[in-house]
Amino acid sequence: MTTNLWVEQSWYDYKLSWEPREYGGVEMLHVPSDHIWRPDIVLYNNADGNFEVTLATKATLNYTGRVEWRPPAIYKSSCEIDVEYFPFDQQTCVMKFGSWTYDGFQVDLRHIDEARGTNVVELGVDLSEFYTSVEWDILEVPAVRNEKFYTCCDEPYLDITFNITMRRKTLFYTVNLIIPCMGISFLTVLVFYLPSDSGEKVSLSISILLSLTVFFLLLAEIIPPTSLVVPLLGKFVLFTMILDTFRSV
Repeated sequence: MTTNLWVEQSWYDYKLSWEPREYGGVEMLHVPSDHIWRPDIVLYNNADGNFEVTLATKATLNYTGRVEWRPPAIYKSSCEIDVEYFPFDQQTCVMKFGSWTYDGFQVDLRHIDEARGTNVVELGVDLSEFYTSVEWDILEVPAVRNEKFYTCCDEPYLDITFNITMRRKTLFYTVNLIIPCMGISFLTVLVFYLPSDSGEKVSLSISILLSLTVFFLLLAEIIPPTSLVVPLLGKFVLFTMILDTFRSV
């Protein structure tokens, strides 16, 4: 899954605080982010090897020591796909962010909208600038703060996991794939009404078989390759091909 987003981060650095009246009333500064300390927040389940934000944009410093940094980033993350009900499927992809170096005692990682006493934020992503996808509808994006212990260390390691639930838009596949496939499959039933001595019976069966083969190859190109499950649409096309083959014999 490729995601174009802004990674909003904020933290307090006491070394970057100052008294405004001693500096001409200046309360805020914009500084290059590579000149200050930054938490090394990375995407754990990245799929292209780029763990960190590559564009070093400027950070905003407040006189209280609060630092805000909103760099843009394009992430490619791994996602488990269940295509059983394709194209009427719903997928949940995970994006797991956390510090690669610092443990939970050094960097207390929390969601900006997280309330006290809970580790779950129902709306974990700001979708106000989201560009509507022509293929997917986003249903929900909760964020969960996790605390994990590894066998190597006694300290906890924190991460924030975003569970992105999406539903595929079906109009394109219904018009260009399902309806033509159903029409060709309906012709398979009509073959049984042709007389056995009809010479067109075998020709029609072979034509239907070739058409279904094309649809099956097209379906294999559209669906992500997986050996976990066979889509119901693929089972239907395969069954119709077998039925048409036996009818042609």
